[in-house]
Amino acid sequence: MAQDTPRYQDDLYEAVNGEWEKTAVIAPDKSRTGGFSDLADGVEDQLMADFKAVADGSKPAPDPYFAQAVKLYQKALDFTTRDAAGIKPALDRLAVLNATSDLAAFNAKAGDLELSLFPLPFSGGVEPDMKDTSRNLYQISGPSTILPDTTYYAEGNEQGQALLKTWTDMSQQVLAQTDLSAADQATYLKDALSFDREIAKHVKSSEEWADYPKAYNPQSFSAVAAQFGAFDFAAFVEEVLPAKPETIIVQDPRFLKEFTQLFSAATFDQYKHWAYVTELISLTGYLSEDLRQLGGTFGRALSGSPEEPSQIKHAYRLANRFFSEPIGIYYGQTYFGETAKADVIALVEKMIATYKRRLTNSSWLSDSTKAKAVVKLDTMVLKMGYPDKVQAVYDLLKVGDGDLLSTAIGLSTTRNQYNLDQLTQPVDRTIWVMPGHLVNACYDPSRNDITFPAAILQAPFYSLDQTASQNLGGIGAVIAHEISHGFDNNGAQFDEFGNLKDWWQPADYAHFKDLTQAMIDEFDGLETEAGKANGKLIVSENIADAGGLAAALETAQGLEDCDLQAFFINWSRIWRQKARLELQKMFLAVDVHAPAKLRANVQPQNLEAWYQAFDVKPGDGMYLAPDKRITIW
Repeated sequence: MAQDTPRYQDDLYEAVNGEWEKTAVIAPDKSRTGGFSDLADGVEDQLMADFKAVADGSKPAPDPYFAQAVKLYQKALDFTTRDAAGIKPALDRLAVLNATSDLAAFNAKAGDLELSLFPLPFSGGVEPDMKDTSRNLYQISGPSTILPDTTYYAEGNEQGQALLKTWTDMSQQVLAQTDLSAADQATYLKDALSFDREIAKHVKSSEEWADYPKAYNPQSFSAVAAQFGAFDFAAFVEEVLPAKPETIIVQDPRFLKEFTQLFSAATFDQYKHWAYVTELISLTGYLSEDLRQLGGTFGRALSGSPEEPSQIKHAYRLANRFFSEPIGIYYGQTYFGETAKADVIALVEKMIATYKRRLTNSSWLSDSTKAKAVVKLDTMVLKMGYPDKVQAVYDLLKVGDGDLLSTAIGLSTTRNQYNLDQLTQPVDRTIWVMPGHLVNACYDPSRNDITFPAAILQAPFYSLDQTASQNLGGIGAVIAHEISHGFDNNGAQFDEFGNLKDWWQPADYAHFKDLTQAMIDEFDGLETEAGKANGKLIVSENIADAGGLAAALETAQGLEDCDLQAFFINWSRIWRQKARLELQKMFLAVDVHAPAKLRANVQPQNLEAWYQAFDVKPGDGMYLAPDKRITIW
């Protein structure tokens, strides 16, 4: 190790990843590299090669779904046709919106506009009822802002001002290619910005959304309809939904209460022009190469990536957006071995056994709370690798002969209609929320299940060639992290069936809230290259990291050949990341995960074994006094 490399005792992340970071290069069409990103790039390269082979006829399509995905890929890759059509497909689509003259006309068309996926002054969809996850309910919230979070709109936020200028300049150039007069272009853009600023005053911030049980606010149909003011919500629902819902979940009650401040006859033109401009920008990715490049300007400013993805990568990603599940099943069946799957399932079972033991031995939980926690753990559903079959919606997705934009709109409207139709159907608990080729993992509190796509089950997370200690510091900690989400500040409010329900003894939950606040305080204000961490925004993921690392560590300590140093080194290695500053700044504002270096360095300091593994003593950079160490799970 080079002499200038930090000691593990002072900075675990830098000691493990510092030399790599010095030479790591972020590709011009990317915003980061390392860890998760490198694995995702490898998976993408493999699947792009398979798409190309099926498209050129050198390899047969493995199934009809994959064939449809390749057909869409080929359509997206046909830039000769796209360039010849220019902006016209978007103008054809936007004509219906432009022809909507006033609020009365909007009320008459609102259902059609929703089913055609035009931006409305609110958003809605069908999701499981948090308190009865066997049934689906219609749920509403506010529209999205142009900037990533409401905090960007605060007075004096220079980053927000710079990003809005980038968006404005980009939009001016796209609008210049429309059939609007110069005066109308200026008016549309001014109104779009005004309406967006008004949205930001009434919707939740990312920090508020991070407390997702607070999104559960059931209201009667009549109460909701009354708050929409001059917007005819009853007529809208009759046209859009398969049945009139007696109860609606209002995810952002303040937004609905203040809806008439945003949308009324007086502000209708602002809304219409906002909808026109934001929809136009969102369509550029389906148009000519010039418009694709131009429309990506704002996204590149957000991520810091100098370049748009290549045409072939763009085409693959577009196809993947619509056919991700069957592509993931193909990936899992083709590249994920049964030996690895069996080995990982055994590892998951070990982690659950460890977690059950830790819950049972908890020094602060009462017996009744422990018993219910163990029931939740025993009931947790494991989804490993990839689904056995595709969801029924994929049987409805057909790629026709029209242009790319109309094809994409058709696929999107089919998916949206399928979602709305679920209102009168029971919740399907077999659904996977992640496809098999995604390098990620997740816990779903409403289904009490954990999903581990095949693509994450690779080195450095997991490999048959790594030691058991290394695998536990990688995929073992990730598995236990997802289990921990069942008992984080959000997941702890859901029972074994995924229902929002208080199953705690009051004294236990009060102590848990104190520990949660301690975790918030441990991270809040920590400095990073991009700014200070927001402990409240990232607390749920930090609780899961803490519980996951502790459970994986205990499992490793039960090995005959336990290597604590290898365990912690691989924990740090999986968080290896080099990211552009623009992306780091955006993530600090909106991401519920702590920055990678903090994830690697902070949690080990809470564990006694960390001090044993590297002989960490007072005065070392990674030393934390015993009374400051936090253990929740």
